[in-house]
Amino acid sequence: MEKRIEPIERVVPHRGTLLLIDRVLDWDAESILVELRVPDESIFHDAEGVPGWVGLEYMAQAIAAWAGCKARAGGGAPTIGFLLGTRRYECARTHFRSGSLLQVEARCELLGDNGLGMFACRIVEGGETLATANVSVFEPGDAAAYLETGTMGNTQT
Repeated sequence: MEKRIEPIERVVPHRGTLLLIDRVLDWDAESILVELRVPDESIFHDAEGVPGWVGLEYMAQAIAAWAGCKARAGGGAPTIGFLLGTRRYECARTHFRSGSLLQVEARCELLGDNGLGMFACRIVEGGETLATANVSVFEPGDAAAYLETGTMGNTQT
């Protein structure tokens, strides 16, 4: 598998105002580092910046970028995944300030053959950790079928 740094649009399925991360800085078989500049205006922005709880979505998009990088390196395309939940999301700030340059790290701790995964994530600004969490995700083999049926492809009851 050849490691290449792709433009963010090639590794994350999000588009428009829902694409919250700007670029991949580095990635490998177990982790990724992405970067974003907190915008002056966004769908989440309020008078104080972007609320701290949005950091969970930054983490989820970093994981999506990791999966997309792996897919591209293997000759495939990024697919749809789902954020299932988080454990111990801790954020040192109520808001991420507009203009802040944030780095989001995600490290795969567990990834099952069924598409379920757990990632240790953190958000850093200038060397200071602002947020940490363990994030649970699900990437079904066939996202369209999963959305239609709500099952992981096993039609037996």
